[in-house]
Amino acid sequence: MLAVLAKQLCAPIRRSGGMFQCHKPMPLGQRLYHKPARSDKFKQLSSADVNYFKTIMPAETILATAAVGGTADPIELEGFNADWLSKYRGSSQLVLRPKTTQEVSDILKYCHANRIAVVPQGGNTGLVGGSVPVHDEVVLSLRNLNRVRSYDEVSGVLVCDAGCVLEELDNYVAERGHIMPLDLGAKGSCHIGGNVATNAGGIRFLRYGSLHGSVLGLEVVLPDGTILDSLSTLRKDNTGYDLKQLFIGSEGTLGVITGVSVVTPQRPAAVNVAVLGVPSYANVQQAFKLARRRCGEVLSAYEFWDASCMGAVLKHQGLRNPLTSDYPFYVLVETSGSNNTHDDEKLTALLEELLEDGVVEDGVLAQDDSQIAKMWTMREGIPESLGKTGATYKYDVSIPIPVLYDVVGDIAKRLEAADLYKPGDASRPVKLVCGYGHIGDSNLHLNVVAGKFEDQVTRIFEPFVYEWVASHRGSISAEHGVGLMKRDYLGYSKTPEMIDYMKRIKHMFDPSGILNPYKVV
Repeated sequence: MLAVLAKQLCAPIRRSGGMFQCHKPMPLGQRLYHKPARSDKFKQLSSADVNYFKTIMPAETILATAAVGGTADPIELEGFNADWLSKYRGSSQLVLRPKTTQEVSDILKYCHANRIAVVPQGGNTGLVGGSVPVHDEVVLSLRNLNRVRSYDEVSGVLVCDAGCVLEELDNYVAERGHIMPLDLGAKGSCHIGGNVATNAGGIRFLRYGSLHGSVLGLEVVLPDGTILDSLSTLRKDNTGYDLKQLFIGSEGTLGVITGVSVVTPQRPAAVNVAVLGVPSYANVQQAFKLARRRCGEVLSAYEFWDASCMGAVLKHQGLRNPLTSDYPFYVLVETSGSNNTHDDEKLTALLEELLEDGVVEDGVLAQDDSQIAKMWTMREGIPESLGKTGATYKYDVSIPIPVLYDVVGDIAKRLEAADLYKPGDASRPVKLVCGYGHIGDSNLHLNVVAGKFEDQVTRIFEPFVYEWVASHRGSISAEHGVGLMKRDYLGYSKTPEMIDYMKRIKHMFDPSGILNPYKVV
């Protein structure tokens, strides 16, 4: 686990003069680390605990190592103990895979009574260490809760288990003329329950908005085993506090989501995509303004990435650049509507205007579904491609659009000043500093690709990147959540008062602190 080494860490921040500022610098001796010590308040598992679980759920849904009286090979638990980047790794000896909400309830009731720490886990595609154990917590895997419970083809409301895979749900509603309101690069593995628990964003956010609006109801099991049934299918319900909103984005710290009710929009009959070559980030913004003006009612995605991202994705995805030359920035524009001729004319006219005005220097329209898929691979293949390039530090941040990309250059300058990075010099510890993301959502994915994870690199941009984001009134987490990675930096986005009330809410729902401990707050 990487230690966060910094010359100066800041205590929770305050607002001053319209900006976020740090105060009370922490001395070197109080450096914060990603991996906190195991809490003594949690019980060490024994064979007696495993034997109890065998009385409330089928034996084949339990993975227990010899350390707790089981027979599973520790390698069978590896995929549950580590995240997909192998950056965060726990040492759980027990994985429980319930098939029903009642089994989840029985498990948590026992763990609550015996102070056994639990980490809920969906598809385990997160990037901030929120879905894997920190120490020896029991892994509560939701993958066996994977049924579609109901679907109303009139309203488009889907009710399903939390362990349903996002892509499979999208295929299911597609057969009925609808579309899931979110789409992620990890859609083939991530679970809808995990999407809701982290308030995932993705590439459809521009068109369909946040899950806070799309989710109509939830079924949640509280830490003491209480089943909170708010699985409504109603668009309107103005009867007091909307409790489900507390669990959207709570990252499994307040309760375990077992069921989701979500409204699915009508699936577009016509989808058109163009990729543009853009000379500067200022022009990326100009193109976005014009895209909204000319295609506002059908604009469904506006994604951008820089030349370094493009180089990595072309190398590792087996693609070729669809444009005639290389450019500093690339933009993918997608329209989705009901009339292909109308939408195609709008996008073509937009491209012609952008070229005539010199806002973009090149552009190409996809001619069929195959070309659309390849263009989207250029954007969605970036994370995988950067991962193949080297050890990748990932920062998912929200920054006002006018200065969104500036942080990439500032991080590069700091690394160059430390003699750790020089563009085009593969012998340096850092290979790439690059950015991509969702312009319409003010969401940047800042990536630093190094030969390996090492402290001399980390200390250059942690906590500097969070200080930079805070100074522009941004958010240190746009869509990935807080998890373990950003827990100690929460003060850069939340005031002390807000953090205090978050802790109060956590204590009210989980007074023993057994659910996803060491995370978020």
